[in-house]
Amino acid sequence: MRLRLLTLADIPGAMRLKDAAGWNQTALDWERLISASPEGCFAAEHNGRLLGTSTTITYEDRFAWIGMVVVDAQYRGHGIGTDLLRAAIQYLDSRTVPCMKLDATPLGKPLYEKLGFVSEYEVGRWMFRRNHVGTGASPARAARQGQHNPGNPDLEDALVLDRQIFGADRSRLLRSLAQEAPEFAVTIRQGQTVAGYAFGRRGSRADHLGPWMARNQDTAARLLEEFLERSTRQLVFADCVQRNAWAVRLVRARGFEFSRPLTRMFRGTNQHPGQHELLCAILGPEFG
Repeated sequence: MRLRLLTLADIPGAMRLKDAAGWNQTALDWERLISASPEGCFAAEHNGRLLGTSTTITYEDRFAWIGMVVVDAQYRGHGIGTDLLRAAIQYLDSRTVPCMKLDATPLGKPLYEKLGFVSEYEVGRWMFRRNHVGTGASPARAARQGQHNPGNPDLEDALVLDRQIFGADRSRLLRSLAQEAPEFAVTIRQGQTVAGYAFGRRGSRADHLGPWMARNQDTAARLLEEFLERSTRQLVFADCVQRNAWAVRLVRARGFEFSRPLTRMFRGTNQHPGQHELLCAILGPEFG
């Protein structure tokens, strides 16, 4: 087994690994990660076969995200995941990134703690399953309801606010989401102020809501209903910030079921924590 850089040519193998794990990422998600950090994404390989991956993405040199640590089930228990994680940490340390973050499963949390990560807050994946697949909102209706397009001032204002909420600029990533799934990108205003915004992705298994941000419960509820109306998939995921005052209450009332817990953790100096109390749902464990 050898460690090397993960490349765009590895995406088919990476998709095989994440599909076996039951994850929701698409080939475009892998491309986003590798293109954003070509020197910071890693592969474990044996005899030409991809056995595991880890990825990093750095936001404005304020902090970085570690994700997509996945290993072929046949090769687990041999330290490959730990080696991939250490490769990501060593790369970020070499770049003197002051803080690195990740979302840990209960199984992985003890390992991360040994490597110096501490808990920041809890995230829970919630899943909504429809009995019947919907048709989604029409393009004309989506435009009337605030669909994001390049140059749209709603999008620009949402991106400015997201930097404050998230703690760093990730506008390039969010623009990519808005271009891929413009029907899911919505901003709600109260007067001249952005009261909330939402983005979404069409994953390989489910539509994924996030980031979902609101200043009040009414705005949060409106964004959730708008997303569900526009979604056409049987499954919908939302990774909700558990301490948010209304997110869990809203998804539970709408029929979502709790799927799995995650712990947001960080290593280093967390000087830019953002305003996560206003986040109803994160973008996702792979991106932050």
